Amino acid sequence: MSTPSAFSTVAAPVRNVLARPGPSAPATKKPLDLRHVASPALRELLTHLNNDTFDAVRRGVEQARGCTQPIQLAGWTKTVHTKTGRVLRSFNTADTPTGRVLVACNNRRASRCPACARIYAGDTFQLIKDGVTGGRYADPKVRTHPRVFLTLTAPSFGPVHGTTWRNRPGCRCGAHHQDNDAILGTPLDPSTYDYTGQVLFNAHAGQLWARFTISLRRQVAHELGMKQKDMAKALRVSFAKVAEYHKRGVVHFHAILRFDGPEGSTTPPPAEATAQVLDTAALLAAQHVRLDVDAGDHGTRTLTWGKQIDVRPIAADDGTGELTSDAVAGYIAKYATKGAEGSGMIDRPVHCHDCKGAGRTGLRDGAVQPCSTCEGTGCEPLERLPISDHVRQIIRTCWDLAAIKSLADLKLWKWAHMLGFRGHFSTKSRRYSTTLGTLREERRAWQKAQQEPLELEEIEQPEEGQCLEDTTRVVAHWALVGFGYTDGERLLAAQVRHERAQAQEQKARAKTEGEVWL
Repeated sequence: MSTPSAFSTVAAPVRNVLARPGPSAPATKKPLDLRHVASPALRELLTHLNNDTFDAVRRGVEQARGCTQPIQLAGWTKTVHTKTGRVLRSFNTADTPTGRVLVACNNRRASRCPACARIYAGDTFQLIKDGVTGGRYADPKVRTHPRVFLTLTAPSFGPVHGTTWRNRPGCRCGAHHQDNDAILGTPLDPSTYDYTGQVLFNAHAGQLWARFTISLRRQVAHELGMKQKDMAKALRVSFAKVAEYHKRGVVHFHAILRFDGPEGSTTPPPAEATAQVLDTAALLAAQHVRLDVDAGDHGTRTLTWGKQIDVRPIAADDGTGELTSDAVAGYIAKYATKGAEGSGMIDRPVHCHDCKGAGRTGLRDGAVQPCSTCEGTGCEPLERLPISDHVRQIIRTCWDLAAIKSLADLKLWKWAHMLGFRGHFSTKSRRYSTTLGTLREERRAWQKAQQEPLELEEIEQPEEGQCLEDTTRVVAHWALVGFGYTDGERLLAAQVRHERAQAQEQKARAKTEGEVWL
């Protein structure tokens, strides 16, 4: 069913038509005898070369930007002139050599798709930097506003192995661990380690941050000797934050806090709203945050931030400060693409996929029976996962706490692969700068502008005050085919990633060594 100006995805299965040319594809030449070629990928690419479809297949792979696991879609799209009804541009996957198009997955995790994660990190860097130094999406005067870099950590849940102890090299166990030692972050005594407290902290970290922002505004008003209602008319506290996992598998937050005028970055804050006020208010607000959680048989737990709270002012971009805007933006963007896998965890859900964590499956006659895959537990067998005993115990704790009635809304069985953390990895306040959606929309608009212009007749020209989009509509119908590449496309994608990596390397070298002239 066609829908105007819409992109519809049909869940019904679509027959895969890979390697079969559509109606308008070039005529197939005499088939090659490739039985002597051992590699399926080479056989596929040689077949495309023989059929004169290699260039079209390569362009399709390049459009996915080197994505590791692209989405395969089949369907068509038409750009129609609203007044005359004439089709100005059309595209149908049936006319392509593979019968479908590849769309980048846009996954933010570098462990899942380095290519898409790099774009996400670049967008996050742009979003963060503009909020610190100003630019396209924030007033340049924002660099004169008071700004601090805040780190909020989790409390201790028991002694763990580390590289230093009491500011001296070496672990409290007596050994000297290397930085890449797998034992780092694991408990010295797992039997006394507070796994329940750690999981509950991860699960409520987002609520702790929300309470911190409320307490921060109260502390700022107190430091300035103002009522909160009056402060809102003269001052705004903007922020951007990301979450990061410690080696022990617990989250902590890095954030940029900034004073603005009442209208955001376009207006300056009052003169008395200094970086020192923001520093003091942030420290006091973090120390005063409390959250009581009913953990059933485990009693009521009071969650707080840890003692290692760090607040540092962000210096002006004159090279004299210890913490510059670019350094802060790069630091935050780096952690925006990471997940729990940095703590030795996997980057996918660990509940049973056959029953989707329910522990039971339905029969054709409507009856329900325990899932045979997970034996009714709804959980994936942990023994098969390449994880440490410490992470394995955190996941078990998530599953145990999920059975407590007062904690059922946390859905910890679903978030066990995140070690209980359920929040977003990067968030910001409304007036900080721009949004990721705006950046992506601009990228799509730029890509659209690279297309050949539409050939319009005189009657189809936009009237004064109109743009082309006002006189046209897009009719489209798309359906999901699958995910990933064929063997031949996978080789082409590897080459695309190599070329993009080389281009990035040359661009980085040009900043320090000058343009390559050979």
